[in-house]
Amino acid sequence: MKPLIIGIAGGTGSGKTTVACRIYESLKGVNVVVLQQDAYYIDLSHLPLEERKKINFDHPSAFDSDLLIKHLKKLIKGEEIEKPIYSFTDYTRKKETEKVLPRDIIILEGILVLEEEKIRNLLDIKIYVDADEDERFIRRLVRDTKERGRSMESVIEQYLNVVKPMFLQFVEPSKRYADIVIPQGGLNDVAIDIIVSKIKSRT
Repeated sequence: MKPLIIGIAGGTGSGKTTVACRIYESLKGVNVVVLQQDAYYIDLSHLPLEERKKINFDHPSAFDSDLLIKHLKKLIKGEEIEKPIYSFTDYTRKKETEKVLPRDIIILEGILVLEEEKIRNLLDIKIYVDADEDERFIRRLVRDTKERGRSMESVIEQYLNVVKPMFLQFVEPSKRYADIVIPQGGLNDVAIDIIVSKIKSRT
């Protein structure tokens, strides 16, 4: 039986990961795995570190979508994959990979999951997580300074010059492809309950 593929998109800090985790936790006893689009950033190890920092990571071209699509198709066929592991400190892929086995349910989350048509065509349920712009910025600021070793100034500069313009150009327009739009991110219990019920009815 073909696995159920769920795509979760939305702006940076919108709560995509929280929604994915809550759905995952609500499906205990079900064969499910979560994939992050972030793991499929193009490897920049051939560039000096200062050049890597200048790359626009919120543009569709920053992702190795071909590899992601190849991996999704392999999982759909029941084959295991070697998922890349990306270092957000060095802006490169690590030499190690993570083995991912095929599952009954595959959750794919990332800012541009709904932007790429070839990825969209593989999704059975398309979700867009919406959140207030100020909340999204604050969450990103906290995450990047605490978890990714960035300075506050660099996060603010990147958000204003890259993240926000790319959100308006690519991320927000992809909302129109969603089957379900979740306001309030991972805090929307009603929306998550409805989605989990829908998933359980199809498994």
